[in-house]
Amino acid sequence: MNLLIECVKFLLYSILIVLISKYILVKILRTIGKLLNLKPKVIGNIAGIATSIPELLTVSFSAWTGLMATSTYNIISSNMINFIQYGSSVILNKNQKTLRNQAIKIDLWLVGITIMIPIAMIAFHIENSIAFVPAFALLFFAFYKISNNAHHVYMKPEERQNKPEKSKVTVEKNRTHIIVQVIVQILLLILVGIALYVIGNFLSEVLENLCYEFQVPEMIIGILLGFITSLPELITFIESQKHHEDGKEGVVEATSNLLTSNMMNLFVIQSIGIIIYQVFH
Repeated sequence: MNLLIECVKFLLYSILIVLISKYILVKILRTIGKLLNLKPKVIGNIAGIATSIPELLTVSFSAWTGLMATSTYNIISSNMINFIQYGSSVILNKNQKTLRNQAIKIDLWLVGITIMIPIAMIAFHIENSIAFVPAFALLFFAFYKISNNAHHVYMKPEERQNKPEKSKVTVEKNRTHIIVQVIVQILLLILVGIALYVIGNFLSEVLENLCYEFQVPEMIIGILLGFITSLPELITFIESQKHHEDGKEGVVEATSNLLTSNMMNLFVIQSIGIIIYQVFH
């Protein structure tokens, strides 16, 4: 009976994180992107950061409780599921032709690397090595630079622009209103972050109970966490392609979302998990 209660808590807290991320967090960040008239790639980057917050919470709390393998399985599962969901969303929106663009191909190759690295970490049992932290920092900036250069070189000018002339006029006429709205959204973002932290703390207690009291394998919990925390990405992948009239812009946003999310999961969040594990264990 106690195991059933813990499983229900696990699902409840995980679903709450997903719902808050989907209906509040992502919406806030997309609103900020619109207010500032950001390009599709930048909006995708913001969405990628936003949808990685559930992984940040689950990985951090898993590492804090000593479940480092769970953290790595979470990253593997999340990054693989993100890629599958991305592909499914492109097919669903019939945007496969856009994948022929060289910049998007390069982004997808980088995504593939973010999936292979954590698999190798598990295979060689080195998921908690502190040496990965500086290496991941370098890889993060390298991937970011490669992606930006690829879009600059291979994307046509009209694909990189997001109606600049109209946006400049709008910003000039509504500058004060936009600043106020951005400040409001940032304050809401802080409140959402606090709510996610509290729920994540509850989730960490459940994880600890499942592993230590009921002997549930870390791999199983990590995979389940990866699936649950990847649901916000599925929503943003689909919505990004429906949001833009130009299918290319939608795919650019979705691809940037995918790459940024996977980069955040592996290079930033996994590094945070490793540091937490090394400090407390």
